[in-house]
Amino acid sequence: MRDINLIVIHCSATPEGRDVSTETIRGWHVNERKWSDIGYHYVIELSGKVKNGRPLERAGAHVKGFNKNSIGICYVGGMTKDMKEPKDTRTDSQKESLLKLILELKLKFPNAVVRGHNDFASKACPSFDASSEYKNVKFNDIDVTEKFINKYYN
Repeated sequence: MRDINLIVIHCSATPEGRDVSTETIRGWHVNERKWSDIGYHYVIELSGKVKNGRPLERAGAHVKGFNKNSIGICYVGGMTKDMKEPKDTRTDSQKESLLKLILELKLKFPNAVVRGHNDFASKACPSFDASSEYKNVKFNDIDVTEKFINKYYN
């Protein structure tokens, strides 16, 4: 397994409410960009369903210069309906799934920090401040929200 120290959050930069599948994103990456696979390790679809992308054993193709030691997570959305402005379009289900996935990954990789793509590139992606939102998500310190524990562990 790769040495993981970074979890990078992305958006698909698609219009709010448009249901874009993981396979569609894979097609963009493979057919249009000529990559070997989807660049992200996980995609959180509009319904909140978490889909596997590129295997964790392989470096992603999602944040230039940081792929070797990172995991890429993309949520579907991130733009206004008219595609004119970036917007945090995560549904409640996507937010819940994203938090759950981050916590699961932090169990495996406790030293990994969570950042947004915009922390590494001059982009709006993921259209919210992931670094601030997830800065206190730590399983090794048992610093998780009571709401999450009650929902998933009780």
